[in-house]
Amino acid sequence: MSTSPPDRPDQVVGDLPSTPPDRLPFTRRGFVGAAAAATGVSLLGGLATPTASAAPQRLRGNIGSVSTAPRLPAGFARTFTSRFVEANGIRQHVVIGGGGPPLLLIHGWPENWYAWRFLMPALARDFTVIVPDQRGIGLTEKAPYGYDTATLADDLAALMTALGHQRFAVVGHDTGYIIGYALAADHRDRVSRLVVAEIPGPPGVEDPEHPAPPLFLPEFLNNRLWHIPFNRVDDELIVDMVRSNADAFYRYEFAIQGGGATLPDHAIEYYVSLYNRDRSTLRASFGLYRAWDAILAQNMERQKVPLTLPVLGIGGANSWGPAAAAGMTPAASDVQAAVIAGAGHWVAEQAPAQMLELLRAFLAPYLTAAG
Repeated sequence: MSTSPPDRPDQVVGDLPSTPPDRLPFTRRGFVGAAAAATGVSLLGGLATPTASAAPQRLRGNIGSVSTAPRLPAGFARTFTSRFVEANGIRQHVVIGGGGPPLLLIHGWPENWYAWRFLMPALARDFTVIVPDQRGIGLTEKAPYGYDTATLADDLAALMTALGHQRFAVVGHDTGYIIGYALAADHRDRVSRLVVAEIPGPPGVEDPEHPAPPLFLPEFLNNRLWHIPFNRVDDELIVDMVRSNADAFYRYEFAIQGGGATLPDHAIEYYVSLYNRDRSTLRASFGLYRAWDAILAQNMERQKVPLTLPVLGIGGANSWGPAAAAGMTPAASDVQAAVIAGAGHWVAEQAPAQMLELLRAFLAPYLTAAG
């Protein structure tokens, strides 16, 4: 059972419902023109220590909320609460806590807001930390349409408006990298600074001198990228195949992207339970991949007007490494790069202390400007 207190009432829309809703070195030259998507260690740099001694929690009720998330850092629920906000025509689930200038964290696939749990308490000391579930993921509404990045970015811009934040900083990981780029490009007056992590650039954004090859890749790349064309197949066959063997499907992804290490069992079990609750939930989780053609076209247009805001690209040394920043250079004029030693794809969970240090340094001018 959960050791966290019940979520406090939401001041924007309402309380949570009582029942659940239905490496190898890499260069951008070798990518397909798209994106790829163990803790228990003592966390340094002021992060809260996870409650490693806690017994595994039974996932129940509103799986996906703060009150049902397993093994959160000690005191997490005293700072963060789950809320629902109606924005851009859908009901969005968002976890919010802290105080100071707003900082929006965008998760990747196959995760939800929980991916940021180790960074959130430390960041909340300086920022109002806002961590939504993407459209179709977690407790956010599973709309039948709107999974292109223009719409996903509009979701988040509308969410921030509803919360009273006109200008904010953004950190995105994996598919959150793609959405974060779209948000900064489509709402240029809203985003102050952008951090993108752990894919080799937005799909469709290319260096003209290094065009992407067709999808005939070496095995080590194919193993990490195969899920993109698989998830793109818009047929119930994909839902049937994953639903019948979801645990193995997601465990493979967490392992192959982990750079030699995977996530702990309790985290993987949580994500699998979250994504495989029912067919409609699983179907919606593939939404961004099935909008890939639209995303490619949108990013080709966005690239024509490069971003001028500061951008930091973070890669795990055992995953995409410097490619995370290099992939943004055709689309932005001020790109900084950072590589986290020893980390794979899941940088916020595998190396939270190192990532926190990078975020604090990069966001310091934003924090200073906010007074």
